[in-house]
Amino acid sequence: MSDKMSLKQAVQKSLQVFKSFLLMMFGILLLINLINLFVRDYYSEIFTGNLLLDPLVGALAGSFSFGMPITSYILGGELLSEGISLLAITSFILTWTTVGMVMLPLEMSFLGKRFALVRNGINFIFSILISILVIFTLNVL
Repeated sequence: MSDKMSLKQAVQKSLQVFKSFLLMMFGILLLINLINLFVRDYYSEIFTGNLLLDPLVGALAGSFSFGMPITSYILGGELLSEGISLLAITSFILTWTTVGMVMLPLEMSFLGKRFALVRNGINFIFSILISILVIFTLNVL
């Protein structure tokens, strides 16, 4: 009998956590879509073509935007057709899919503050390094 009661309590607690997660996720996704709506038209002005600043600017812009990896190919192609450097696009897409400043409060509440900050910081730094290595590799080949 106590196993059924503890199972019922566990299911109820899980549903409460899931409900709070869904509400927070809805609010964050709404905020992400609003930010993307205002920033989307300025991508060509943000990326100036500077080989030193473009990866940093791309990483910053990608960090405050948010997107799904499957749509990054379409976005990358569109940005490339607008004349934005591949260095900036690579850095932007890496952080766009792996660093989430908008999602940070949600991530901190579920995974812990230290873990969320370290994970996002490492992804930010490595996105810049990887974008430089990608361009270096393409230029060598």
